[in-house]
Amino acid sequence: MSDRPTSTDCVHAGDRTDPATGAVEAPIHLASAFAFDDAAQSAGAFAGENDHLIYGRWKNPTVAALEAKVAALEAGEDACATASGMAAISAAIVTLCEAGDHVVAPRSMYGEAARLLRERLPRLGITTTFVDQTDPAAWQAAIQTNTRLVYVETPANPTLQLTDLAAVAGLARERGLYSLCDNTFATPFAQRPLAHGFDLVVHSMTKQIGGHGDAIGGMVVGRADLVREVKEVAVKSFGGILSPLSAMLIARGARTFVLRARQSNATALTLARALERHPAVARVHYPGLASHPQHALAVRQMGAFGAIVAFELHGDLEAGRAVLERCRLLTHAVSLGDVRSLVTHPASTTHFSMPAEARRAAGVSDGLLRISCGIEETEDVVADLMQALG
Repeated sequence: MSDRPTSTDCVHAGDRTDPATGAVEAPIHLASAFAFDDAAQSAGAFAGENDHLIYGRWKNPTVAALEAKVAALEAGEDACATASGMAAISAAIVTLCEAGDHVVAPRSMYGEAARLLRERLPRLGITTTFVDQTDPAAWQAAIQTNTRLVYVETPANPTLQLTDLAAVAGLARERGLYSLCDNTFATPFAQRPLAHGFDLVVHSMTKQIGGHGDAIGGMVVGRADLVREVKEVAVKSFGGILSPLSAMLIARGARTFVLRARQSNATALTLARALERHPAVARVHYPGLASHPQHALAVRQMGAFGAIVAFELHGDLEAGRAVLERCRLLTHAVSLGDVRSLVTHPASTTHFSMPAEARRAAGVSDGLLRISCGIEETEDVVADLMQALG
């Protein structure tokens, strides 16, 4: 794995003092339009002959600073901010694919992303084959003559199954396909898919990059030529823009991203080990455990193992609900990557839109619970879940 981003990158990348006032924090640019000095300047801006700002949907300085910061965190050539993580996923796919194209994607993935591929995109003539992402041969076998894109989510939400990044990126290059990876769960602290050969990476910045549960946003990072196309499609044409206020909040959160990731990743590993020893727990899903079936792959392609732990209880759905209701410190809420530790029941929340058969095929059992570790003291998070387990 390439070197992970540093706290210095988080603080300084994309930031500059305000040239007008010298303020160390640049202002939030809420303007929807930007004035021109004369007709020649405006004509040149629209013709691409100068870089004068035109309209807030096309470019905003606050948003552009965040794009530069996240591009640096992923070591990408360029980045495009969007209104949400789902907007980033949708934008990347519809930019890379057109009617008649085919996508290969994992069975185990975020429920709404799976629904996009399963239900929404076929209306546009884009079809998908879902595969066992743990088997590199399955990706190869699923490729058709009209395949255009391989889409990866690793670790998968919520099963934490892994995909071999280098193998899938190499397969895409060999077959002349685009490759796209959702890196929200791992974050660039744990892995950088671009370094393994992927064309683009998408993020829900709502999660650990923003990290404070107060702003929604997405990002597409990667090859400059492809990112420019995404900006044309997602931002200029579809209008899926990120607001300047949200960009400021996410950028402020991103400055402490590495500090928060160190704590949350350390807590997740400690929690996973504690859960593995608990008699009420049937199975723990965490790539940092030696018991994880793809632990060797995790060691090879990840520099850390992430802040998410999933586990299954002995007993039925009611046993899981009882644990949820006994948690005192952990917050029962969807989302992840917050400074607060969050616990949720995917089958009835984040993956409710998946048909039951598809959930079972993806490994999302009715008794599975997902923990997103925050930045509280590790021993407090572990103690709360232990008492909830009884």
